[in-house]
Amino acid sequence: MKITRDLYQGSLTLLTDYYQFTMAYAYWKSGKAEQEAVFSLYFRKNPFQSGFTVAAGLDYVIDYCRNFSFQEPDLRYLLEMRNPDGSPSFETAFIDYLREMEFRCDIDAVEEGEVVFPNMPLVRVKGPLIQCQLLETPLLNLINFQTLIATKAARIVLAAKGDPVLEFGLRRAQGIDGALAASRAAYIGGCSSTSNVMAGKLFGIPVAGTHAHSWIMSFETELEAFEAYAESFPDNTVLLVDTYDTLNGVRNAIQVAEKLKANGKSLKGIRIDSGDLAYFSNKAREMLEKAGLNAVKIVASNDLDEHIITSLKLQEASIDVWGVGTKLVTAYDQPALGAVYKMSAMKDSKGDWQPKIKVSQQSIKINVPGFHNVKRFTLNGKAIGDMIYLEDTASKETVTIIDPIDPTRRKRIQTDQVEAKVLLVPIFRKGQKVYHRPDLHAVRQNTFDRLAQFDKTHKRLTNPHIYPVGLEETLYEVRTNLVLKTKPTEIAD
Repeated sequence: MKITRDLYQGSLTLLTDYYQFTMAYAYWKSGKAEQEAVFSLYFRKNPFQSGFTVAAGLDYVIDYCRNFSFQEPDLRYLLEMRNPDGSPSFETAFIDYLREMEFRCDIDAVEEGEVVFPNMPLVRVKGPLIQCQLLETPLLNLINFQTLIATKAARIVLAAKGDPVLEFGLRRAQGIDGALAASRAAYIGGCSSTSNVMAGKLFGIPVAGTHAHSWIMSFETELEAFEAYAESFPDNTVLLVDTYDTLNGVRNAIQVAEKLKANGKSLKGIRIDSGDLAYFSNKAREMLEKAGLNAVKIVASNDLDEHIITSLKLQEASIDVWGVGTKLVTAYDQPALGAVYKMSAMKDSKGDWQPKIKVSQQSIKINVPGFHNVKRFTLNGKAIGDMIYLEDTASKETVTIIDPIDPTRRKRIQTDQVEAKVLLVPIFRKGQKVYHRPDLHAVRQNTFDRLAQFDKTHKRLTNPHIYPVGLEETLYEVRTNLVLKTKPTEIAD
């Protein structure tokens, strides 16, 4: 798709935090720029108090990395930057180094549409320390938001229980970037279409929509407006019925349906955008069925989310299609995922990999060290547990996975009795793309297929059962020992 180039026609390498450049300069100055390191991108908690998360944003990451280079305007800007005392922030020799720098990292990642969980790496980057560091902010930016929206969409689609969900959020989205990324991620999460025409053009997402209240208001009567719209779109007539009086709007829509039928056409649907959706949809369904219009779909919108949809389902509302906007594309109840990017290993002067750890008084903030990956174990097609493990660990017939936050939560798995899948797949090798990108429709199907592997208790919207994800015993011991090494020796009084 080359979405970044299509939208901006230039390098996005300066789309990062300033401290990435101060560290990059200091690495170069101290001779560490080319030292190899490994970083992992992961999150600490599922969003929305969900039992799962849906990965998204990898396609943007691929385009960003393929275009990773410093253009002359970028370099001139860096060269002109000044410290508080007026001295240059960066030496000319450092700018020359950046000019000649070529992207050489290895990147592995979970595929878009994959179901993921806290602490497991979504993206792993290995390469020169300076390049790994410069990737931190853009990768977090690209993965955080789309993963958040894809997860929200998946929850809404689960609540809809097979009914189509239309993404209507463009007008409430966070700017152009937010709108396009949200439309894409919502489709990955399972939405069937978008109102965003540019997203339709760029990504191939089906585009859908009806008309606004202003269309009705531009005519003397609602019936005239309906008739004119049906004349314009005789093969796709969906009428918004709540501009004045919802039930009278339904009556007018039925009259239009009869005229369409006389011409060999049919009314496709009506939309209700306000009021008591359960009451009005049920009354509308009664009226439509009485008129012999059983096939007419009822579309509902108006600040919907997974919880309101669940409530309307429990009320047996006669709603066939759900239009969801603001609360989806803005991730209304949780505006950020909070993924982080931490160094997990680094080569020493002898060329040996050394695990690295960041410790904290909060156990949730202690990262997973080493060159690690993730395996998902399935039994008869159902996911039973994910294991985060060191790649050089020998295979075992029996493994125990240990929750890194609560080590009393453990699960033993007989590996010879289950199927195992490695979740991180190669994306770049030495800066060259080796991954074949599936189209967006295949990614969306991937979400459905992956979610189907999980028990319904992990997918329920409230108080989901915790899916077992843990560190393999060897990795758990490495992590524990590294934490203990960082603790100062206590001296008895």
